Amino acid sequence: MASFLEDMGLEKHYYREKLSLSSILKIDEKAITDEPAKCKSDLPWYFLKKLMMVNVTARNVTCKLVCESNCHDESGSMEFDFENLLDSETSADAVNPLDIITALFLSSDGFVQQEMALKMSMCQFSVPLLLPNSDANQCILMLWAMRDIVKKYRPHSLLESKGFIEDRIVLSELPMISFVRLGECSLSKSEILNKLLSNSQQYHDTFVHHNMKCGDSPRRISNGLTEITWYLPGGNTNIDIFSQPVAVANLRGDIALLETQYSFLCQTSAAVFVFFDNLESECSLLANKKNKAQIFLVGNHQSKSFNVDSLKKAATKLGLNKSNVIIKTKQKNDADFVQLLREIVRGVVENSTMKMAIEQMADIAHELGILVDEDSPECQAAKTNAEAITEEIKDILKYKEEQLPRQGQIWKDLTCLEKEEFRLRKVGAKDLEKYKDDLKLQKEELRKVQNSCDISEAMMCFIRAITSPGTERFYFLKWMRMNLDNVSRVKLGGLREKYKEKSKNSENKEEIKEIDRQLSNSSLGTEHFFREMGQIYEASLSLPQTDRARKQLQHLPKLCAELLLDGFPLELVDGDASNIPLRWVSDVLSQLSDLVSPNTKILVVTVLGVQSTGKSTLLNTMFGVQFAVSSGRCTRGAFMLLIKIQKDMKKVLNCDFMVIIDTEGLKSPELAQLDNSYEHDNELATLVVGLSDITIINIAMENSTEMKDILQIVVHAFLRMKEVGKKPKCQLVHQNVSDVSAHEKNLRDRKLLLEQLNEMTQAAARMEKKEENKSFTDVMEYSPDTGNWYIPGLWNGNPPMAPVNAGYSEAVYELKKNIIQQLKNCESSANNIMDFNVWMTSLWNAVKRENFIFSFRNSLVADAYMRLCTEFNKWEWEFKKEMYTWVTNAETRISNFGTAAAKSESSDMTEFLTSLKTEASTVLSKWETKLLKNLTQYFKQTEGHVHLVEGYREEFSNSAKSLRKEIERSVFNQLTAAAEIRQGMTELEKIKENHTKEIEKAVCALIDECRKKNFQMTDKELDKEFDKMWKKTVQKLSFVEQKTKTVITSVAYYLRENLKNRGSHACELLDEKRLKDCGLVPFKYTVGALQQIKHTVSKWFTNQDHIKAGQNLADSIINACTQFVSEKVKRKSNYSETYIQEILYMIDTKLQNNQEIKTDIEFEVSLKQHICGFTAKKFQKMHEDFMQENDPYRCLMNRREKLCADFKDVFHQRDQCQKKAEEFTNRCLKPAVEDFVKRSLGPDIIGEMLTCENFSTRISFQYSVLLDLLSKGDFNNYLSYICSYEKYVKTWILNQILKHFSTPSAAFQFEDRHLQSSIRSIDDAINKAKTGNSDNLDRFVKEICKELGDKLIISQDALGAFMILNNANKEQFAEWLTVSVNEMGKALREKFKESPFETKLQYLHVQPQNELFNRLIGCGKQCPFCTAPCEAGGGAHTEHFASLHRSRGLGRRIWETTNKLVTDVCTSAVNSDVHFRCSATNNEWHPYKRYKEIYPDWRIPPDVSLEASDYWKYVMTKYNRKFAEEYNGEPADIPLSWKFITKKQAEMSLKESFGIK
Repeated sequence: MASFLEDMGLEKHYYREKLSLSSILKIDEKAITDEPAKCKSDLPWYFLKKLMMVNVTARNVTCKLVCESNCHDESGSMEFDFENLLDSETSADAVNPLDIITALFLSSDGFVQQEMALKMSMCQFSVPLLLPNSDANQCILMLWAMRDIVKKYRPHSLLESKGFIEDRIVLSELPMISFVRLGECSLSKSEILNKLLSNSQQYHDTFVHHNMKCGDSPRRISNGLTEITWYLPGGNTNIDIFSQPVAVANLRGDIALLETQYSFLCQTSAAVFVFFDNLESECSLLANKKNKAQIFLVGNHQSKSFNVDSLKKAATKLGLNKSNVIIKTKQKNDADFVQLLREIVRGVVENSTMKMAIEQMADIAHELGILVDEDSPECQAAKTNAEAITEEIKDILKYKEEQLPRQGQIWKDLTCLEKEEFRLRKVGAKDLEKYKDDLKLQKEELRKVQNSCDISEAMMCFIRAITSPGTERFYFLKWMRMNLDNVSRVKLGGLREKYKEKSKNSENKEEIKEIDRQLSNSSLGTEHFFREMGQIYEASLSLPQTDRARKQLQHLPKLCAELLLDGFPLELVDGDASNIPLRWVSDVLSQLSDLVSPNTKILVVTVLGVQSTGKSTLLNTMFGVQFAVSSGRCTRGAFMLLIKIQKDMKKVLNCDFMVIIDTEGLKSPELAQLDNSYEHDNELATLVVGLSDITIINIAMENSTEMKDILQIVVHAFLRMKEVGKKPKCQLVHQNVSDVSAHEKNLRDRKLLLEQLNEMTQAAARMEKKEENKSFTDVMEYSPDTGNWYIPGLWNGNPPMAPVNAGYSEAVYELKKNIIQQLKNCESSANNIMDFNVWMTSLWNAVKRENFIFSFRNSLVADAYMRLCTEFNKWEWEFKKEMYTWVTNAETRISNFGTAAAKSESSDMTEFLTSLKTEASTVLSKWETKLLKNLTQYFKQTEGHVHLVEGYREEFSNSAKSLRKEIERSVFNQLTAAAEIRQGMTELEKIKENHTKEIEKAVCALIDECRKKNFQMTDKELDKEFDKMWKKTVQKLSFVEQKTKTVITSVAYYLRENLKNRGSHACELLDEKRLKDCGLVPFKYTVGALQQIKHTVSKWFTNQDHIKAGQNLADSIINACTQFVSEKVKRKSNYSETYIQEILYMIDTKLQNNQEIKTDIEFEVSLKQHICGFTAKKFQKMHEDFMQENDPYRCLMNRREKLCADFKDVFHQRDQCQKKAEEFTNRCLKPAVEDFVKRSLGPDIIGEMLTCENFSTRISFQYSVLLDLLSKGDFNNYLSYICSYEKYVKTWILNQILKHFSTPSAAFQFEDRHLQSSIRSIDDAINKAKTGNSDNLDRFVKEICKELGDKLIISQDALGAFMILNNANKEQFAEWLTVSVNEMGKALREKFKESPFETKLQYLHVQPQNELFNRLIGCGKQCPFCTAPCEAGGGAHTEHFASLHRSRGLGRRIWETTNKLVTDVCTSAVNSDVHFRCSATNNEWHPYKRYKEIYPDWRIPPDVSLEASDYWKYVMTKYNRKFAEEYNGEPADIPLSWKFITKKQAEMSLKESFGIK
């Protein structure tokens, strides 16, 4: 025994750790490989693998031995070696299948034994009745192992009524016929038995015999094995061998050595057939007085040892008559002999009163010292606990009402209320939020009713039992399942009989209906107890957290999670109520996640199909699992089960567990009578398709008419998944297709099927309002050639005696391999358990609403979208910052063009500008490519649920392209403006340069003149001489008055150009009012007289004030233009015509983006005139200020004092090096450095703010603003936020910047970095100029300026003044300049340190608050119902959405009849039957549910949960009166539940809505 178990590799399982179901069902490399067994230790696993898939070839396992060919000897002789030829091949290495079976049963726990017995029975293999244990010299009655076998048959007594018997085989009282062997026997007892039990059309090897593969191998441990099988009639007199059911037992080995087993059979059997060759000495054994069975002697006359005399003697001694002795003679062939045996057995069966159930045999086993497998303490304790519950069941319906009260009508009512909360179908004319509040209160009342029920005695026992340790709870659940099945079977059988009787008379409609209801409700399984447990738990959650009862029930989800981990199914969808107890299932899954590691990954396989098409059987065969498959009780709802993945497959599949989901049949007859059955099927299909990685669509060919219906449902589900970012794979399984050429023959059918699928897709797309989906392959990956599987029928012959078809098992195995291969190739990463939990919750919440696609909200999708936005925003800012730097550099080069600092070789500004634009295009293209590449790389990730936001890829790609275009337009405008301003300066600089030369010439002449006087002149005298010279020279110079542009003329020209394509009426409107008279007073939107009348009328019919919307739009555009003008004015530069072009472009863009606000040409013209009017005035003043600042006369007069001082220095021949170095530093370099720092600081501040979480994305920004409002609790802030959103947000952003940079060092670090960078550049320029070939100071300074020309803009006025009368020594000047620059650095550091941040902000070229506003305001669109701002990422998004909508009353919506503020939230309204009307609907009533027809660009999904909008409910409740006063209305009727929302709950709802962890 020990050596055999060692050979089989089973010794550790026999002696230490028994094989468990979880260990044999786990998926490993062997599960999907077809390699034959290579050694003996492989054999048990290959047997198990095939048996778990119910493969009838399971017993044909052999090792494949590698043998060398001995065909030719070395000499190449062709002679036969007849001796070798006649020698039989050795079978020493072959293992008898019975030994493998015995070893496995001995090495397995009770649950594996039960599963093996069940699967062997399905294969019509004999099952161990008495299992020998040669190690302990004992045998075991395998009662528990056979407990799960249920057989269905029709004895001939029920032929007329067409009734049948379905019973657990161990409880069935049947006659048993036993076959044994005494001594040696030349007849093959097992082979004869197989022929005896097989009809002529279909032979089957029920028992292993010597003519089977390895059947002749010597038995090493299976002698003493007693096998049992059953012959069960099917109700066909032409086919059935016996008219009554009969058990057949077969003892392996010689009864002379197996007296205990023989005695057992004699006391339990109706007859014992003893096979023998010689009976000389064995009569005493046969003559045992305790024998209750008839004895039949079966001999073989052809045997050499057969002795007629000894047979006579034995027959006489035993008192046997002629009919009890059966001899096979030469004249009887096998067929005749078997027929004779059959006749005798038939006679015994029909006349025997000796009938005994296997359960009753346990007593006899105990008397004989035979062990019974059920006698273990755990099994007996579990049995006692289970029977304590099930023995109380007399009437199932009454029992459920009394012992399981929470899941009956209460749970169904709760389900209806839950769905109504989401669908709001019955709201009618009631106040929407008040109606929702009433529903909530009704739910609370039902929960109170649930909590008022005591936990029943049955449930107390159940919970105690599943809390028991170790295997006891597994035994308990198995006992429960079997006992409950037995009870249900009896009840259902009776009801079916009543149904049959009543159906004969058509007048019994009401009674039939009642029986129908009872049939549906008479199902009782362990799932009902777990369901009750779930309801007990869910109801307890409505109790206060401190409640003792609630605390005592907190352990229930963990109990269930442990069972799930141990391989027990969990009910996901309650099929009776058609609902998921979300909190219960979620908490079970959370506990499961805690039991395994949080990163445990799962892949999900689901099966869907029409009822009774073998879905559960398919899964059971494929994965060896145990979903309920009895025809009496079809699967209701959906159940999930975990299968462990072995280490060798974990890396391949990248997951730790596979989740298998079995579903109730679609098109269920029980549900077909209900109005919402299609809806129910749709819900179920959408849920399981959404949860799965692979969905198996199971189609039975005989149900092809219903195939279209189920495919329609499934197509809907796949379409919905595609739209929410998930694309599961699909396999269509066609069952009951047996032809070998099925795949080829069905080529045409597959094409036809695809056409039907395409039609269904188009129909589903129309229903789901997603008509861009034209074909099935648009919705999912599907190939007609690889996506279809043809599986033959399950049974090979006619049940109940038909074994499972080997072709079925093999085809299912191939499907299993294909599924695992597809999961290997899955592009997206597996979910962890908590992700699965989130998906389930969000899918079910969306399913409960009518419009799934627009209702779906999922935190994983939201999280993935948030991450994508964050990454894209980073790339976008890198791009913008790079272009800010580039433009700053380009503007510097333009400003230095034509000066000493110019590096460009070009002398023509137009040519230089063209080259800069070409350079800009190259840089822009590089960054656009980089952005698109980043996006591609991002979507190649497998982590982070990137596949869920695949649908947004194109939007973000378009955003990258439009960003490039926007930046390109802006950059080109800035370059053009800079070039235009620089060209305007050229003429002025020439005039100034001529004046400087004339003055310098006059001063030099004066110095020479004064030096000719031979006396020393005092400074006073020199001042007098200088004054005379200055007046005289200035009078000689010609100062032509600088002409200023009339900006308004330029503006008027561009305005007219802009409007010339808008028709003649636009031009007429322009002529009605002079531009200089525009923009003097605030803009007010008015409409014409006729429109005014229309508007006044429509105001009574609409909930949106058109004038208000137009005014808000105008204010927004005016603010944006004012900001643009202010930024330009602040720079104190000259006016450029590109500025007005930019403003008109801004106006057009904003009007284009807000087309939903219907404005006319009068509005557009008057708005543009207003903006151009005040803009022209401001630009005119800016231009005049600039011209005055740069007036040549003024500039010359400003230099007088400095020239006088230089004149005196030169006259007295003083050393000017230090003074000139300081002058150059302070007048030329210092302003340039300060300007450089100002130009660079803005982007740095923006970059720093973008690192803050609340500025990372629009969603985070909105969350932060709303949280800040809540924490401050100021009504005026809320009012400002709602009514003047842009203004409030701008101020908020500015305050956040001021707060972030409140410490002096915050901004100084950036300033200091740019300062040090500038000083390094200056030092480098000085050192380079020193080593250059500059021979004088003038050239030396110009070299320095040229070197700095790309970075610093050095004032030409300051440089020109510095160069006059400059006779400093170059070397000494350079030394002093280095010193001065260092001093300047120290001085500027101190200045930057001490300067207030608010002051710094005013002078920045790029205003951070404006840039951040533009980034975070996004498209600026607001919800058309409640004005919540859009949060969609990217600049080119095609759909607007907001995470949190608010009560429409906060957006000034007032009930016309009562003048009270409206409490409705638009996220609820769009799921109800409520209507709205506004100018967009032409004041016609329109259902909210179809809001997309009016506002196609908006997606308004329902709230994440029913509590998600608590934030705004809290705000409205708190400030109800104040809002009413402000909006000139009456306070709203606040629903009761709103008044109990706390500030903390409001904050939690905010987090939930925005997906903040």
